[in-house]
Amino acid sequence: MVPEERRRRCTEWCVRKLPSEPTGERLLRSEDIAAALTLSAQAGWNQTEDDWQTLLDLAPDSCWGIELDGTLAATTTLLCYGRRLGWIGMVLTSQKHRRRGLAKTLLAKVLAQADKMAVQTIKLDATEQGLPLYKQFGFHAEQEIERWSRPADAHVKDAHVKNAHAKSEPVHHKDDGAWRQSDAAVFAANRTRLLERLASRNVPISYSQSYLFFRKGRVTTHLGPCVSETSITARSLVEEAVQSSRSGWSWDLLPRNGEAVALARDLGFSPQRHLVRMTRGRDLRANDDRIFATAGFELG
Repeated sequence: MVPEERRRRCTEWCVRKLPSEPTGERLLRSEDIAAALTLSAQAGWNQTEDDWQTLLDLAPDSCWGIELDGTLAATTTLLCYGRRLGWIGMVLTSQKHRRRGLAKTLLAKVLAQADKMAVQTIKLDATEQGLPLYKQFGFHAEQEIERWSRPADAHVKDAHVKNAHAKSEPVHHKDDGAWRQSDAAVFAANRTRLLERLASRNVPISYSQSYLFFRKGRVTTHLGPCVSETSITARSLVEEAVQSSRSGWSWDLLPRNGEAVALARDLGFSPQRHLVRMTRGRDLRANDDRIFATAGFELG
């Protein structure tokens, strides 16, 4: 059996196991953002209204919710980077409506939609609680991903002394568009529309082919995505960012990139959350050695 047929049958089998009661699933609208933000805040996540609006603007036909008794009870989003990669995020269910199969219903919905669109690879970042559900749909673990954080007004003890031998390159705030040419080669899919949206919110810090985006979160400022040619340049980019704000910071990184881990620790960050990056479909690997921060669990 070819992989595409196997995935389709897996999704169909999971759909047959869904609860028989009507669920009221529908596409999310801008007027749902306040309720959606309540769900993500209830889960302790860092998204803002702007983050939700970004998802709705970039993927208006693949952000789904379930409404029960006039209230948004669950959400799931699918953001496609062309036909090469689809990213599932914001799998949320209100505390009141858990254990009713709502997440499973929406996951089946977006996966069937992705299959119809012939998206080759689907990925997501799974919490420990979500792992069993995703495995039912044919996802398997690709690698670990962690969220590191740094409290507000943190100081990096002896960071410059420990790295006095490493000369930092100058960093430029001007958006020279370097990421437009080089990001796809590193990320392995074209996410230009997402990066342009993030750049409209905050001008990325860049140097040559290296760049760092950051944006305000509900609780902390989110650092990433960051793509860098060297760890030295990555240090310059991150230092420039964290020195620009006295807020707390969140940094999602791939432990497989040991230089990113060492840099985060050296700059006063510590691990807070552990997730598993999962994949379904055709094997698609990014250049993890150059990815020093991801765009976020919901974006890839």
